[in-house]
Amino acid sequence: MFIWGVPMLDVRNVDLKYGQSQILFDVSLQAETGKITTVMGNNGVGKTSLLKAISGRQAMSSGTVVVNGEVVRLTSAYHAARAGIAYVPQGREVFAMMSVLENLETGFACLPKTEHQIPDFVFTLFPVLHDMQNRRGGDLSGGQQQQLAIARALITKPKVLLLDEPTEGIQPNVIQQIGDALETLKGQGEMAIVLVEQNADFAYRIADTFTVVSQGRVKRQAEKSDYTKDALMADLAL
Repeated sequence: MFIWGVPMLDVRNVDLKYGQSQILFDVSLQAETGKITTVMGNNGVGKTSLLKAISGRQAMSSGTVVVNGEVVRLTSAYHAARAGIAYVPQGREVFAMMSVLENLETGFACLPKTEHQIPDFVFTLFPVLHDMQNRRGGDLSGGQQQQLAIARALITKPKVLLLDEPTEGIQPNVIQQIGDALETLKGQGEMAIVLVEQNADFAYRIADTFTVVSQGRVKRQAEKSDYTKDALMADLAL
């Protein structure tokens, strides 16, 4: 079995079906605190479905998700959030008619009332959000909405941060800012980060470990120190 020490997130033997179609087959992965685990593969191989299963948005056919040593009851996204799993979906799902501040405050839902406050570090990571607190979410650019979606997830004080294609359709300077923010979060050593990403350059730059998925199955798991970018590209080409 592939083991990277003691993981914050331990996903074990996940199967997932949509109707009669099986999407994931016996998928396992681990993600450690203070590291970025990147899940990669071509379109349609089940990467987004995996994140939805871990975040309680899609019921698994079988399998177990363990956070910080405890099995998580994934009957809803709310239960996943209460267990410390935050999900930044593909497409961002920003509330267009709500202000930036109101969007951030939706992250309070899984927190006790005593913790209903926006930490200063959120605006340190994404200064543009501080300047646009009263702007409607729908008026922000795609890159600004992506930063808002990540910031909203951080409000929940996650142990595990899941991100689905955060660079998709984003301008290069904002991709750099998002990468810098993720590396800052990694350096704080307070959460495990799982990143689904198609941008191989971005993924290889910031990732510590890789899980490559093909046709719903784990094809390879490797640490960056043992896995060249050429080997990654070769795996993705098959």
